[in-house]
Amino acid sequence: MALNCGIVGLPNVGKSTIFSALSGAVAEAANYPFCTINPNVGIVNVPDERLLRLSGIFKPQRTIPATVEFVDIAGIVKGASKGEGLGNQFLSHIREVGMIAQVVRCFDDPGIIHVNNKVDPESDMETISIELALADLDTLAKRRERVERALKVQAKGEQKGAETTLSALDKIGPALENGRPVRAVDLSEDEKAAVQDCRFITAKPQLYVCNVDEEAMRSIAATRSAAGTQRPAEGKAGAYIEAVSRRARAESSEAVLICGKFEAELADIEDPEEKRAFLEELGIEEPGLQSLSRAAYRLLGLRTFFTAGEDECRAWTIRAGDAAPKAARVIHTDFEKGFIKAEVYSYDDIIRYGTEAKIKEAGKYRVEGKEYIVQDGDVMFFKFNV
Repeated sequence: MALNCGIVGLPNVGKSTIFSALSGAVAEAANYPFCTINPNVGIVNVPDERLLRLSGIFKPQRTIPATVEFVDIAGIVKGASKGEGLGNQFLSHIREVGMIAQVVRCFDDPGIIHVNNKVDPESDMETISIELALADLDTLAKRRERVERALKVQAKGEQKGAETTLSALDKIGPALENGRPVRAVDLSEDEKAAVQDCRFITAKPQLYVCNVDEEAMRSIAATRSAAGTQRPAEGKAGAYIEAVSRRARAESSEAVLICGKFEAELADIEDPEEKRAFLEELGIEEPGLQSLSRAAYRLLGLRTFFTAGEDECRAWTIRAGDAAPKAARVIHTDFEKGFIKAEVYSYDDIIRYGTEAKIKEAGKYRVEGKEYIVQDGDVMFFKFNV
């Protein structure tokens, strides 16, 4: 299960700069609106220290991390839902991704044009929110028209599905009109299934990325307390970040801080030790990609399990609550069909005991069946027969 994330925002907020830095894929970044027309796509390895330590223990022939696909989507402007700035084309790109990372400009720089001539994160986020909601309202109206036509011609016994769809649309419509996203609407499982093919943009999970400047990032790093607690930034940057964080909290989402310029410089450093030294010099705990990936995993309720051996150490992504056969499916569908059992131990145990033999001696090596719910950090070996 690969994580698929669309990077959206107003023009000139730093989307393409951040995309290029995170993914290593070259995206045009220029000081004018709509320098990105077609979406740029980059496949990125998800940083996971646990996988590196497993590889250090097993010395495999290859190490394969989980991946995330980033899609850099052109800037959305006011009126995009009506076609402004090629809006319809850009909105269609958003429909194809699994989640949204909205980049919000949280820095002042007179040399970089702001599409509204003023840095105002609250206004910027509201513009994006309104345009996405308007696009969804247009989708809703078209779907309602089709369903109402179907109700008139269907036999009574075939009308239940259409009625369920209408019930969902009746709940979604007022929410969108009042500025609430589809993901915030309380729908039954049947109603969710009935409107799934609508591909509502605001039904997608969304987190926010505060693009700050070097001064703000250094200031934030410098104010880290001895206990490691991050204090808020001060001045204008602090106010910008708090505005984004406040909205994220209201939506039960997250706000991640990234300095696009720092990330671009970090991406140019190939040696891992040099990267670490660069981060330590700036007082930054981890690269932006790591922060963003972790936030995305939390928001989507994703978990990681590992397979490990001399041939390969690999990270696999599943959803929280997935049972062993479903986890086995991400490796190969045959693993799920012919699932017999799973041999399991935790990442913490291999770090504690050092070898699988010692894990077994300690009684920590387990055999689990079809009902076992896979835990984050499990190391698993599947037995199957097809």
